[in-house]
Amino acid sequence: MVDDHHEAVGAPDAQPLAVEGQLADLRVAQPDRGAALAADLVAGPEPAEPGAGQGQLAGQLDEPRIVDVAAGPTALLAFDTNAVGIVRVTEAALPLLRKSANPTVVTVSSSMGSFWAVTNPERPESGLPLALYAASKAAATMLTVQYAKAHPGIRFNAVEPGATATDMTAAFGIGRPVGPSAAVVARWATLGPEGPTGTLQDERGPLPF
Repeated sequence: MVDDHHEAVGAPDAQPLAVEGQLADLRVAQPDRGAALAADLVAGPEPAEPGAGQGQLAGQLDEPRIVDVAAGPTALLAFDTNAVGIVRVTEAALPLLRKSANPTVVTVSSSMGSFWAVTNPERPESGLPLALYAASKAAATMLTVQYAKAHPGIRFNAVEPGATATDMTAAFGIGRPVGPSAAVVARWATLGPEGPTGTLQDERGPLPF
């Protein structure tokens, strides 16, 4: 299952999974529905349990168009989407994951949530003024690690897919096409049982947190 509320990233993430026969459910927002989807995440009902019948389940959790302005309502939206959203979707998916022979959950996190990256002057993250995004992605990574500890029979990993061209990164003039970043996510979603769990990774390997 791909649960992604940013259309620019979700559909490309889903494509390689569909090709490999791994996609059971795709939930992707339309750009002009970003605000409504954000409201649904804040106040909407808990998601229903995904339908049974597919082997491997990959959870993709991204933000709708969150403007990084340090204000109370924006902070609530950022954390409800990037952190609480993980809890909602994961808890709903756990019964199906437990039935799988190779249960896998991939949280699309960010190196912006890495204390190491944002305090390293040689890293671009250290110069990006995205306080709420960074803090909520740090929470997303920690939730992933804690889920891995609580459910050792299920692999949970957080992935930094690479700086990707989205609405948010356009303001900084950075970001590659979504295809290569989607491939990073898909690779982690289709790892075999020998793969790691409870880690933060980018396309080069473990990312210090």
